[in-house]
Amino acid sequence: MISEGIVLKDHDFIKNIKKEANVLLKNGPKPWSNETIMMKRYMITDLLYDFIGSSQREVEIVIASHLLESISEFVLRTNRKWVGTSKWLVRTLEDYDKELAHHFFISFDEFFKTENKQHIIQLVDMVLEPFGGRLFAGFNVGKDELLNNNSKEIEGE
Repeated sequence: MISEGIVLKDHDFIKNIKKEANVLLKNGPKPWSNETIMMKRYMITDLLYDFIGSSQREVEIVIASHLLESISEFVLRTNRKWVGTSKWLVRTLEDYDKELAHHFFISFDEFFKTENKQHIIQLVDMVLEPFGGRLFAGFNVGKDELLNNNSKEIEGE
C-alpha cells in the first residue's frame, strides 16, 4: 500500500518511506531457516497423507484447499517471494513462475471437477522434492527445540 500509494501532501520523509517500502518489496522476505523448511515439509506431508487417506468428499475439499495455500506458501517463501492470499495468491504465483502457477491450478481444478487426487499428489511431491521430499517417518521435534525454533521464527520473520 505504501509503495503504490498516492502522496497527498509531499514531505521528504514520505519519499524516504516509499523508497524503503519499494526496496523491501523488491528484496522479498528473509529466507526461511532450515528448521522452518523442515517443519513446513512435515506439515505439508501430514496434510498430504490426510488427503490421500480421506474418502469423505467434504474433508477432501477442505484439505485440498489447505494444501493449495500451504504448498503455494512453501514455493514462494523458499524462493524469497512474498505470499499473497485470495486473488493475490494467483498473482504472486504467476509473477514467480507462470508455468508452475498454471500447473498448480490445473491440478486442483482437476481434483475439484473429477475427484482425481493424483495431480495434486504429484504436484506436492514435485514441490517438496528439491528439499528432500516428504518428511514424516522419523521426524521428531523435541519440546525445547520446538520452543527455541518458534522464538527464532518470531524474531526472524
